[in-house]
This record gives sequence, structure tokens and C-alpha cells, in this order.
Amino acid sequence: MRSLLRRVLLDTRYTLVGFPTAVIGFVLMIAGFSAGVGTVVVWVGVPLLAGTLMVARGFADAERGWLSDVLDRPPVRPRYKPAPADAGRFRRLVNPLTSGQSWLDLLHGVINFPIAIVSFVLTVVAWAVPVAALTYPVYGLVTSRIPGNVELPELLGLGDGYLVNSAFYLVLGLAFALVAPVLVRGSALLRASLGRALLTGVAELQERISDLTEGRAAAVSAEANALRKLERDIHDGPQQRLVSLAMELSRAQRQLARDPEAASATIKSAIFATRETLDELRALSRGIAPPILSDRGLAPALAALAGRATLPVDLDVQVVERFPAAIENALYFVCAESLTNVAKHSRATVCTIQLQRLGDALMLTIGDDGVGGANVAKGHGLAGLADRLRAVDGELTVQSPDGGPTLIVAEVPCG
Repeated sequence: MRSLLRRVLLDTRYTLVGFPTAVIGFVLMIAGFSAGVGTVVVWVGVPLLAGTLMVARGFADAERGWLSDVLDRPPVRPRYKPAPADAGRFRRLVNPLTSGQSWLDLLHGVINFPIAIVSFVLTVVAWAVPVAALTYPVYGLVTSRIPGNVELPELLGLGDGYLVNSAFYLVLGLAFALVAPVLVRGSALLRASLGRALLTGVAELQERISDLTEGRAAAVSAEANALRKLERDIHDGPQQRLVSLAMELSRAQRQLARDPEAASATIKSAIFATRETLDELRALSRGIAPPILSDRGLAPALAALAGRATLPVDLDVQVVERFPAAIENALYFVCAESLTNVAKHSRATVCTIQLQRLGDALMLTIGDDGVGGANVAKGHGLAGLADRLRAVDGELTVQSPDGGPTLIVAEVPCG
């Protein structure tokens, strides 16, 4: 009830306060535009038009601030085209004329006027009818005794008199009180939809393009870093072990004829080194999407990761359906890298993994009871995971105070 009342009050403020603002803006913009166009042939109209567009920008900024309350989203301000750094005074003066968003601001100021009138009237009606009807028993004591006064119930053939009128208006007031929040909300959205289309639509599109560009760059960077890390790990680990294994086998071959016992010991050592190399290769392969991920999906792949972990893992998978390959790969890598970090750095005794779907979002949560200190800042291992998630419009959240525990949450849209 409290949230509903707050919403109705915010919408009412938007339509009532916005009406006189729309009237003033309409008058200034129409007058400025008309004067500017009429005198543009003698160049006087150029600065007039520029000034009118700046006025329109001011009213548009105020409208964007109100839109954030009505639409429950942070205000998005478009990027107005700046004047060149070496521009002269006149070029800077007329710079608003070169910005497409400035003309959209002017168009909004003109079109918003009739819509603001409709929204204002609907909001006033939504408040006035319930208030007037529900308070009739107070002032009806006077109006019902006025000679010749005909009330609405009598016109509708329902009867006359104070009691009949009071009952009718109370029912009418309660009915309008139930409808009023919907009517006020509709009035606010009628006007806010125009503001969003003309004042923030381009800005939201530009912001989306920027996010996609940054996400693509982050994905490319994450893949490049992963490949470099894999190459370095293979060079420093399995490759060196294989070189040593080849030398051991060559030595065993030379010893086989003259000292079979020594050759047998060398072969045993080579077999042990082979097992260590295989274990290290398996560990490195966790950074590469396994066949089980593409064949059976994310849930079985996470189960395989948990089964190979070096510490106890409590796995809770609440979704079994398949998702786009990019989403499954991103979450798999987050889980694999997080488990590796837990094993290497956390000194944890237990780890928990939970996969669940909340609405249109798929959420992977990884926690441990280790020493904490994990960081998603650049230069840390988790930064690459954050970049990988950004490529699928996801977000990585890390809570890891010194002393622990650590909680890593990867959230990606899947709707």
C-alpha cells in the first residue's frame, strides 16, 4: 500500500507540475522558433534559433529528471555534439543548430503541450471525483437543503434526499478511488512515453552501442589473455615435463642392455612423470570448453568440475534446460577459474556452487570459507572473468573481505 501511494504521488507530481512547465516551454519555443525562422534571412534569426534550442535543452533536461521517477530508471542524458576545439565565436554560438538531439528537444517541447493538457485533466479528474464524492456527507447537509437543487441521483431516477445522495456519492467515490491509481499512472505514462522516445531514445541507443562495443573488446581481450596464459602454462609445465620424459626414456634405452635394473627404475620414474603430466594437462584443460558442455549442457559440466575439485564442493543446480552456447561457456569458465583460485589461494575447506534462474537472469554463485582477499580489479585473475561476462551482457560481483568468506556471483540475462 505504501509503495502504491508513493507511485500515485510521484505520477501526480509529474503531471501536475509538468503542465505549467509544458505551457511555458511551448510558448517560449514557438515564439523563439517563429522569430528565428522569420528573421533568418538577415542572419538575426540564426542566434535566435540557437538560443531557442538551448532553452529547449534546458526544459528537456528537467523532463529527463522527472522521467527517472516515473519510469523507475536512471536518467540518461544524450551526448550533444560539441563545437570544434578551434571554432570561433560565431561557430560556437550556432553549434546547437548542428546537433540532431537539440531539434528533438524542440520537437518534444511542441508536441508535449497537448499531451500535457490531457494528462493534467485526467489526473485532476482522478483526484477530484473521489475527494468530492467521499466528502459529500459533510457538505451535502447544506446542498441537499437548497430549494430547487437537483442532485445527480435524482436525475438518474434513483431518488432524492440527503441519505440517497450520500449513499450514491460514497459508492461513486469508492469506485473512482479504486480506478484513480490506474488513471493517474496511465496519464503519467502517456506523457513519459513521448519524453522517452524523443529525449532519451537516442541516448539509450548510444549507450547500448557503447556497451556492446566495450563488451566485444572485453571478450577479445579475455580470450587473448586466456590463450596467452594457456600457452605459458603449457610451456612452463607439460612441455618441460615431456622434454624431461623423453630424456628419461632415452637413458632407459641406453641402460637396458648393460643394467636392466637401472633401466627398470628409470622407466618407473618416467611412468610417474607421465602421470603427473597427464594430471597437469587435465588441470589446464579446465580452461577449455569440454565436450560435456557442448553435448550435455551446463549442469553436467558443472557437476564434472565439482567432481574434479581438490576440496569438497557442495553443488546445487536448480536448472536443467539448455542456454545459448556463449552463456554456457562464460559461466563454465567462471566456475572453472573460481575453483582453481579457491584451490590455489583461498586455503578453504569447503566450496559451494549454486546455479539458479531468477526471472530472466541466470545466476551462478560460488562461495568458500577461505581467507578472502579476492578482487575483480584490473591486474587480478577475476578481471578476465568480468570481461568474459560483459561479452554476454553479464555482470560479476565479488564479496571477499580479508579473512573471508568469499562470495562470487555471475549473473547473465537468459530471457
